Amino acid sequence: MTDSRDTIYTQTVSEPAAFQFDDRVARVFPDMIKRSVPGYTTIVAMTGLLAGRFATPGSRIYDLGCSLGASTLAMRQQVQHRDCLIIGVDNSAAMLERCRTVIDTDSHDIPVELVCADLRDLAIEDASVVVLNFTLQFIAREQRDAIIRRIYQGLRPGGIMVLSEKVTFEDPHLDALNIDLHHEFKRANGYSDLEIAGKRNAIENVLLRDTLGEHKQRIRKAGFGSCDVWFQCFNFASLIALK
Repeated sequence: MTDSRDTIYTQTVSEPAAFQFDDRVARVFPDMIKRSVPGYTTIVAMTGLLAGRFATPGSRIYDLGCSLGASTLAMRQQVQHRDCLIIGVDNSAAMLERCRTVIDTDSHDIPVELVCADLRDLAIEDASVVVLNFTLQFIAREQRDAIIRRIYQGLRPGGIMVLSEKVTFEDPHLDALNIDLHHEFKRANGYSDLEIAGKRNAIENVLLRDTLGEHKQRIRKAGFGSCDVWFQCFNFASLIALK
């Protein structure tokens, strides 16, 4: 499958439609996320390494908000227990359709099940690894506690949750600085000011950022004993939580 270049926001629109993971986004998603999320490649690769360390025999491994399956593939390539099952979940049929094509080209043999479902309705069962890479931020804030609590309850003792998010800062000056730095990152990757503004307007009421403190508090409240940031670049961070 050939990846298309992201040109979605190259045209001026007075009121851009709210961002959604439709077929238009699915077609350009690899280019979009590589040019928009600093550290994304590192986060995906290290997600695979973490899964390789924490996956236990016969367990389930969840990739929640799997999009086109980058984290699923990274984990599939690192997990050594062939009796594990990787479950990729997304609520976008367009993303999952392309994800299946990607998975089918991979030669590793750990089974992968793709599920089109709303994360808020999903049961987590017998898991050793649960990954949410840039997924929780699209869920209403009042529903996030229940999701993290359900993940904790569905993890085996010693299991791990990986949570990657775009975050906000309690200090408004630092928040403004990191937003500016993120925009500089996008400019360096070829996005114009028009595209940056268009994407920001489309996503501002769809992607709702929490602080790292709010994420940690939610994770500890769910029951996790250990939690901290393992990676951060500007306003993008990834945390690990251990049961």
